Amino acid sequence: MPRRSRLLAPVAAAVVVIIFALMLAANYWTDYKWFSSVGYTSVFMTELWTRVMLFAGGGVVMALIVGASIYFAYRTRPLSRPMSLEQQGLDRYRMSVDPHRKLIFWLVIGGLGLIAGASASGEWGTYLQFANRSPFEETDPQFGIDISFFAFTYPFLRVILGYLFAAVVLAFIAAVIVHYLYGGVRLQSEGQRATPAARVHLSVLLGVFVLLKAAAYWLDRYGLVFSDGGYAYGASYTDVTAVLYAKMILFVIALICTALFFVNIYFKNTMVPTVSLGLLVLSAVLIGGVYPAIIQQFEVSPNEQRLENPYIERNIQATRDAYDIADSEVETYDAQTELSPEELSQETETIPSVRLVDPAVVSQTFQQMQQVRGFYEFPEVLEVDRYQDSEGDQVDTIIAARELDGPPEGQDNWLTRHLVYTHGFGIVAAAGNQTDSEGRPAFTEYNIPPEGELSDVTGEYEPRIYFGREGAEYVIVNAEPEYDYPLDAGTEDVPTTEDATDPEQGGPDADNARAPGDAEAPTQRADGEQTDEGGEQGADEGDSGEGQEGSESGSQANNHYEGDGGVLLSSFFDRILYAIKYREPDILLNDAITSESQIIYERDPAERVEKVAPFLTADGKPYPTVVDGRVQWVVDTYTTTDGYPYSTPIDLSNATEDTFTEGTDAVQALPGNQINYIRNSVKATVDAYDGTVTLYGWDEDDPVLQTWSNAFPDVVTERGEMEDELQQHMRYPDDIYKVQREIMKRYHITDADAFYGGQDFWDVPADPTEDGDTPEPAYRQTIQFPGDDEPSFSLTSTFVPRGRENLSAFMAVNSDPSSEDYGQLQLLELPRSTVILGPGQVQNAFDSDADVREVLLPLEQSEAEVTNGNLLTLPFAGGLLYVEPLYVQAGGGGEASFPLLQQVMVGFGDEVAIGTNLEDALNNLFEGGEGPLDDGGGQEEDTEEADTGDGGGGGGGNEELTEALNDATEAYEDGQQALEEGDFTAYDEANERLQDALGRLEDAS
Repeated sequence: MPRRSRLLAPVAAAVVVIIFALMLAANYWTDYKWFSSVGYTSVFMTELWTRVMLFAGGGVVMALIVGASIYFAYRTRPLSRPMSLEQQGLDRYRMSVDPHRKLIFWLVIGGLGLIAGASASGEWGTYLQFANRSPFEETDPQFGIDISFFAFTYPFLRVILGYLFAAVVLAFIAAVIVHYLYGGVRLQSEGQRATPAARVHLSVLLGVFVLLKAAAYWLDRYGLVFSDGGYAYGASYTDVTAVLYAKMILFVIALICTALFFVNIYFKNTMVPTVSLGLLVLSAVLIGGVYPAIIQQFEVSPNEQRLENPYIERNIQATRDAYDIADSEVETYDAQTELSPEELSQETETIPSVRLVDPAVVSQTFQQMQQVRGFYEFPEVLEVDRYQDSEGDQVDTIIAARELDGPPEGQDNWLTRHLVYTHGFGIVAAAGNQTDSEGRPAFTEYNIPPEGELSDVTGEYEPRIYFGREGAEYVIVNAEPEYDYPLDAGTEDVPTTEDATDPEQGGPDADNARAPGDAEAPTQRADGEQTDEGGEQGADEGDSGEGQEGSESGSQANNHYEGDGGVLLSSFFDRILYAIKYREPDILLNDAITSESQIIYERDPAERVEKVAPFLTADGKPYPTVVDGRVQWVVDTYTTTDGYPYSTPIDLSNATEDTFTEGTDAVQALPGNQINYIRNSVKATVDAYDGTVTLYGWDEDDPVLQTWSNAFPDVVTERGEMEDELQQHMRYPDDIYKVQREIMKRYHITDADAFYGGQDFWDVPADPTEDGDTPEPAYRQTIQFPGDDEPSFSLTSTFVPRGRENLSAFMAVNSDPSSEDYGQLQLLELPRSTVILGPGQVQNAFDSDADVREVLLPLEQSEAEVTNGNLLTLPFAGGLLYVEPLYVQAGGGGEASFPLLQQVMVGFGDEVAIGTNLEDALNNLFEGGEGPLDDGGGQEEDTEEADTGDGGGGGGGNEELTEALNDATEAYEDGQQALEEGDFTAYDEANERLQDALGRLEDAS
């Protein structure tokens, strides 16, 4: 062989090894560096060493069992084989195998060991829970064993049995193949088909298999608490009285069969194992299958309700405990259906706290008024939090982070996406219960740099958002100059709480709906960027960043990252690894990347928390807060298990779906895991600037959390170390509430007989403001629950009877962390004798009511787009009040306009009404609109106003105003088109038309 050819193989092998090593390092070494950068190296090392240990253990056990079987089969091969056609045919295979038998042997057991080890390493979580298990200090009702056995020990024993079964089966198959190849087993010979050694070998393997089957029968007894064969989940009457005893009998039979297989070592014939296998199979069919079926068919089915009663009780109690609804407060609520003026006047303190601003609708308003530049973005569904106003009162606040979507259109390349446009900027917030006279949100935080009532109360904060839910997968900082914020980002026309309509002075009028193309809206420069027509706000107005090294260049400020939230690219080798990791050679080629540069990745707060704590499941709605001078993302996380005996399992994905998860990317449903126990055990925070992750133990009594804390010590911080300011922004999480309401549909019933009947089961109503049958979301609002002295920040939902549309119950959970009742589920259960309209029925009443239609018809016939806001339900005046804001978007929608809150619809009992604000609408519930809130409704209408068709105090039939509104919108859009085309003559003409239309709009309103 030529020298060059001889060198080619080792060189190629060396190249393959180097490539494999680099790929491995690009995965594990970069992971280690990431965990080191966030201070959670112990998590990485614990998981890694557990995986390595299980990989080695699983691989070695598999290799030893299969390898020993192959070795024994080969060593006991017959030295002489009878002459037959079968053996002559096998001689060719033996001649091919024998020269390479050692290589084949090591390849087989090595391959099986690798496969088994890889599979075993995936069970690292099961092993850690078993090795670090904490007691629940509760016992199951059947066996009297602590629930931790079922949650932590039973799954691990099942895994061990599964691997042993697989190893023995593979060992048996390998033994048969080797024995057959070398003549120990003969399929076509007369007389004995197997040598004595082969019969002993295979008998031992079958004996071990049957012994494992005996262990499985014994363990199956405990698995009955997860049976789904009865009426309710868990061990049923048939399971306890028939299957349980059948498993014990089969266990004994399997032990007898095992002994017979081992005895065959001395008998060395096929009769004993054949009889043993037949006995085992027959017993399994008759005792394990037929007998329980007979009990179920002839004893249980005719008497199911009576016989299953105690087991249904077990299921009800376990399910309510596992989903933490056992302590729910249930009150029969005889809701009033008629509202008197006196009762309404007594509710005047409740009215101002009703959240009319819909976080799913005003996202577009935030986008138009506070986007500032086209590359910033707000989520499609904003968040609802609580902040103090200037007077120290807690106010429901719509809040969002101004995140970076990506570089401007036409400038999107690797360098700008990953090195220049690296972060978002600032928080935008608005009061949840206030709008200005035009229906725009009353902003409490706005502009770049941030300003407003919120930062006046909380103090200045670091506004840069390097970690959020939008933007590139990774960014590299301290390389190229980073775009920080535009210097001309100020906007004069930002409605604040000072501009908000006083509830006692009336609200916005639907006729005043207009697009941002009206007089006070931002215009655009010739370069396409938004500016304010009245002037610009420069950087000298204050950069609230802390310790930032920045510079100004033209119309923008640049930033130098001072945090340590990324991984230092301290060597060229690091850059090679990350270039491989992200398959991006420019990481190596860019000269601006130095040893001082950092690569920031795992930027999504929920994904960052789940990587730091892989034993937690993150809520689908992380939300931003401003705490102690920083923007902190709060991520609610859950500990779960599917091993809680008798508790009904649920699919997390199905349980957490609603119109937010179906229609947007802003809210994620939980992954589709089957669980039957859940706790909101950890509240996590992620610093938006430096990515610091902190895990606070919230439910420190949770045994699942205690188990994981034993496995990962010092990872979870004690709840008492959470700052008071941060704790004020904790809230009851959405996803666990949706899981609980899904369970509550059936398990609000605590009586076994009523549960068996099923006539009182509920459903979550479909969202009536959207098409389809997707459940309505849970809504955050401040409500005063009947019997409470003060209103509370709550998460609310409704139920309707299964198969019907009227309301059956209202559920709320206290979401105020400063309250002693935080997390308390409260149910108002309506008596079946009282028919209260459900959400779908109320929406139909709104759509068909003559007074409401009279208000909405002119808008619908114009080019305006009418959007239904969230349909809120809340206890009110001894009954239940429905409140739905209506938004009007001029010009039929489009990029140039945004929704304005113009009308409010209300429903109480069988009556519905519409008004320009909540007080006005409530007054209009009474005939003629003569309610007790006269100052709030603006009810004094002259004859001329009445003639416009303004029914029910609603306003809205002014054709002149609508025409002016459409003309203004059209002129604005024509002006923007002219700017894009560079036609300044056409732009001036459009601007003149816009001013004329605005003048007519002002006169008409």
